[in-house]
Amino acid sequence: MPVEFLGIAATHDGSETSQRSGAAFDKEYTLKLARAHEEHGWDRVLFAYGSGSPDPAPAAAFIASRLDRLQILLAHRPNVSYPTFAAKTFATLDQISEGRLTVHFITGGSDREQRREGDTLTKDQRYARTREYIEIVKRIWTTHEPFDHEGEHYQFHDFVSDVFPAQQPRPNVSFGGSSPAAYAAGGAEADIYCLWGEPLHRTAEQIEAVKAAAAAGGRTDVPRIQVAFRPIIAPTEELAWEKAHRTVDAIRARREAGAQPHRRVPGSPENTGSQRLIAIAEAGERYDRALWTPTAAATGGAGNSNALVGTPETVAQALLDYYDLGVDILSARGYHLLDDAIDFGRYVIPIVREEVAKRDAERAALGTNTLAAAGA
Repeated sequence: MPVEFLGIAATHDGSETSQRSGAAFDKEYTLKLARAHEEHGWDRVLFAYGSGSPDPAPAAAFIASRLDRLQILLAHRPNVSYPTFAAKTFATLDQISEGRLTVHFITGGSDREQRREGDTLTKDQRYARTREYIEIVKRIWTTHEPFDHEGEHYQFHDFVSDVFPAQQPRPNVSFGGSSPAAYAAGGAEADIYCLWGEPLHRTAEQIEAVKAAAAAGGRTDVPRIQVAFRPIIAPTEELAWEKAHRTVDAIRARREAGAQPHRRVPGSPENTGSQRLIAIAEAGERYDRALWTPTAAATGGAGNSNALVGTPETVAQALLDYYDLGVDILSARGYHLLDDAIDFGRYVIPIVREEVAKRDAERAALGTNTLAAAGA
């Protein structure tokens, strides 16, 4: 199966290890980073969402209008707009990008973060709302006749959109989460199910949970699986590990200095995904071929934070281990966003693509030989 690479479409040059040098939306940097991804073998970039961050939709439209190939993953929280409005926004952006849009629906794992924009639902209520929201958006994208909706969270009458996606029948829907409620909603509705990087055996368990949820939701297919990591690469193993320890020291120094205070909630995280990352870090620092957990521990399990450490060859082989589990979208984001996007594109992506092509050719040959033997 083909493999795809997802990077980050940051709107400034700051990260967990360094303070940004300019405004929250730096137009020139946003374009420079996106262009680096397009020119170095990446398939798409994520426009992330935060309560106080620049609006990702116009930022995505800006990039889509200036680059020709790079695909867009637009993060969206259902609490911030009505689904009728959002469906039109997404369809318009898909037209601007000429069919390069995927929408990533975020339910929200922190009550505190959700309340910053007026969302007071419980987490399970939010998952139910997200599922209803996705169902509505999909219908708006594919329905040319007015319809009514009377749901638990949304009610409207006689609605029909006059703008439809360039992709037919519709853009893909992406979704993430590690709780039973997340598996149920995403398993039923997502085209792509997103996971944070965990040890191989735990990732395999999550993939099975997603498959079971898809079957329980009445599907005969299953979502594609995406897994996210923070790669730390260098020409030698020794240099990579020195870089990894410098990275963790920088993360800790920024946290101790009170950097990005609104992005860190004191105490244990509420969302299951972050709880899993912390538990994995407490159980050990290194797993499998290259997975390293101190970066996740240093951030309190915040988001995509487990690292893959080593030479490009080591990190590529680690990614291939996940590919062999059934992961066909690999998300990667370094700590120096621009330089790491270029280095990863130059030195890791070609190795993975070459090895995936070999695996696919071997599987195809095996299938041909099996059919020939059966007909003999």
